[in-house]
Amino acid sequence: MNETRTTCPYCGVGCGVLLRQGPEGVSVRGDPDHPANFGRLCSKGSALAETLTSEGRLLQPRVDGADVSWDVALSRVADGFRTTLERHGPGSVAFYLSGQLLTEDYYVANKLMKGFMGSANIDTNSRLCMASTVAGHRRAFGSDTVPGTYEDLDEADLVVLVGSNLAWCHPVLFQRLVAAKAARGTKVVVVDPRRTATCDAADLHLALRGGSDTSLFNGLLAYLHANGHVDHTYVGAHVSGLDAAVAMAQRDLSTTGLSAEDLAGFHALWARSERVVTVFSQGVNQSTGGTDKVNAILNCHLATGRIGRPGCGPLSVTGQPNAMGGREVGGLANMLAAHLDLEDPVHRSAVGRFWDAPAVADRPGLKAIDMFRAVRSGQIKALWIACTNPVASMPEADLVAEAIRTCDLSVVSDMYATTDTARCAQIVLPALGWAEKDGTVTNSDRTISRQRGVVAAPGSARADWDIFAEVGRRMGWREAFSYASPAEVFREHAALSGIAGRLGRDFDISDLSGLDDRGYAALAPTRWPVSGARQGGRFFGAGGFFTPDGRGRMIPVATPEETASQPRYPFRLNTGRIRDQWHTMTRSALTPRLSRHLAEPFLELHPADAVTLGLRAADIAQVQSPLGRALLRVLVTDRVAPGAPFAPMHWTAEFASAGRVDALIPGAVDPVSGQPDLKAARVAISPFPAVWYGFAVSRSKPAPDAAYWARSRIAGGWAVEMAGDVALVDWAGRAAAMFGLTTSPQTVTDRVSGQVRLAFFEDGLLHAALFVSPGPVAVERAHVAGLLGQIAPDVLSGRSGAGRLDPGPVVCSCLGVGRNTIVAAAEAGMDVEACTGAGSNCGSCKPEIAALIAGLAVRAAAE
Repeated sequence: MNETRTTCPYCGVGCGVLLRQGPEGVSVRGDPDHPANFGRLCSKGSALAETLTSEGRLLQPRVDGADVSWDVALSRVADGFRTTLERHGPGSVAFYLSGQLLTEDYYVANKLMKGFMGSANIDTNSRLCMASTVAGHRRAFGSDTVPGTYEDLDEADLVVLVGSNLAWCHPVLFQRLVAAKAARGTKVVVVDPRRTATCDAADLHLALRGGSDTSLFNGLLAYLHANGHVDHTYVGAHVSGLDAAVAMAQRDLSTTGLSAEDLAGFHALWARSERVVTVFSQGVNQSTGGTDKVNAILNCHLATGRIGRPGCGPLSVTGQPNAMGGREVGGLANMLAAHLDLEDPVHRSAVGRFWDAPAVADRPGLKAIDMFRAVRSGQIKALWIACTNPVASMPEADLVAEAIRTCDLSVVSDMYATTDTARCAQIVLPALGWAEKDGTVTNSDRTISRQRGVVAAPGSARADWDIFAEVGRRMGWREAFSYASPAEVFREHAALSGIAGRLGRDFDISDLSGLDDRGYAALAPTRWPVSGARQGGRFFGAGGFFTPDGRGRMIPVATPEETASQPRYPFRLNTGRIRDQWHTMTRSALTPRLSRHLAEPFLELHPADAVTLGLRAADIAQVQSPLGRALLRVLVTDRVAPGAPFAPMHWTAEFASAGRVDALIPGAVDPVSGQPDLKAARVAISPFPAVWYGFAVSRSKPAPDAAYWARSRIAGGWAVEMAGDVALVDWAGRAAAMFGLTTSPQTVTDRVSGQVRLAFFEDGLLHAALFVSPGPVAVERAHVAGLLGQIAPDVLSGRSGAGRLDPGPVVCSCLGVGRNTIVAAAEAGMDVEACTGAGSNCGSCKPEIAALIAGLAVRAAAE
């Protein structure tokens, strides 16, 4: 088949992918032999081949906006960091990295900063993702160890999902759980203030008060203790701190907002289930009390011995493909490589000798929030950002942009020069992307997989490890950074882990340190540890914790006091992800089908709040915090609680005029982990005073001039939604400017309704169309978009015409099946999946399909 095995670059599930190069380009399918997915891919993974385009790529280095050679750019970077170190010392330099880097990239960058520049000011966007889990693991286990494996989902009697919309954020794992539920009756509890697609599989949904997770699990611990469910044999042999943790749990009287009936049901279900897996993600981590939430969960598993056995244990699922690999090489500011401790002199000495490093950093560096504040204040004078977009993803995002713009030396390595972050930097370096570079990643259950390049590098783009190594050589450390391939880097990384293993640490893959280039090229998915008798598997079923006394630690934790609501900012804004987009959309927005489900930044608002605020569905809401403002399309739904709206975090200045929700988020952090709270910003909401709304399609990339706009790709071109608060007259001129045209449009104006419709043709084929209305535009968007490049005499009707079904908004992105198609099949009594294919691939649309069918049944009963 001429297929290459590689790994998906999206979430931490770490799905195996098969790439095939053929006459028509690259195609993608799931790898049936990979243990993470067994051939399944989600909508994003299925569309990976469509993202392999050179469109918009940065092809050579740029310095101060001008294209230059690699020699010029790297000399500027190396000289800048060297001079900064000489003049201001190690505290004046910093790297900000990404869980999307490969382990080899991460390793070289960490070695350069911590071992040779002598600073621990190297942090990563995993600080926004998994830092609270790392801190909780280290407090309880003495190491950042994920105890279990994905196989535990297949064998559990009960799976509790906490702060995890698994159906949308980790769809392949969700389908694995659904299969287990069907096969063996696995019970599922979803703990989430918001009713998400994941709740479709739940036997019990606990819609607790936002931020009260610690109280929920403290209540569970107190119940387990009071009713004889503590495993005293396991605790006596392997765990300390039970009494103190239980005493604190008994004193935690904070309310979860749940009914006594729901709490009793949860407690009883947990207690009687022999095998329990607790899956947790960003709803736990992204909190000022995130570490305590993690330890509250771990306490329940330690107290009952439900850990490290088949079907038992806590399972942290990561948001990025290599968040785990970054942790393994010490990518966080308070860690050393190979899970060694930065503040332990024995560990520092061992790493220093291994690297032959001049001065290993001896104190933790600045974590992400403090790092960018230090850049803004001038404490950090040289900053290098790789493979991430903090101007869109960090809290205090506008201040982050200001910090980068005013830094003495700012460097960005990325595939694109058009990201919000790259636009702020002095030096932008072209980096390789997925399917172009080689290396390894580690997924959420400790499985190391290879990413393999099959596509030629565009322009002069280089691998990140190679860029960092070349700068190291130019700074004078030639021997230490003389790598010729990622295989060399991996061998060194594996050899260092052997030293960590001999020092009693968990991460040890030293059996892989002898891989030659051929062995590295052929490396199959491998779960660590990989050392002597320690091969993969689970941790802690028979104790063996990595604390000084070898015992796991239960940590007394209490629910923090709720931040008082401010009269000016009465709403608590929850943020998160949607099904078909990824991070800040630099990759996922390249493919039209991933923008067809939800194409605009939006605000989920409870009906009662909508009435109070005077907002209706499809209106534009102004969302304001003390830090900034966003404009978001209103989606009225009881999925959220009153006072607790939700907005996705993906949109950037590339795709929306004011969709960067992280510009609203303050930099409040967990005091232990340094992870920011992205789920509880206080905001005000008001109607945006729109006097017109617009919808447009165009074969060329439109440049809208409106207070509100959101741009997305469609087949053959672009779509854009707009709204303005100033009345306009010359629509033909504005439309021509937006589309970059000089031709005159066909125009229909209805002075009674206030609607204006324009269409531009080139050589008799539709190039662009604009629909304007005093209210939200009502046209069949999929139909209009499908007319681009066609002879389209009736385009301005905005309707598909008699006898032709408008498929409606896309529900199944994998196969492009619209809502109206699904409804028509259901109304005809057909099997929707068999008839339309909807839901037959990744399955993440099944909850939405089920809701549509249920809605039809309700309406039919009412009639």
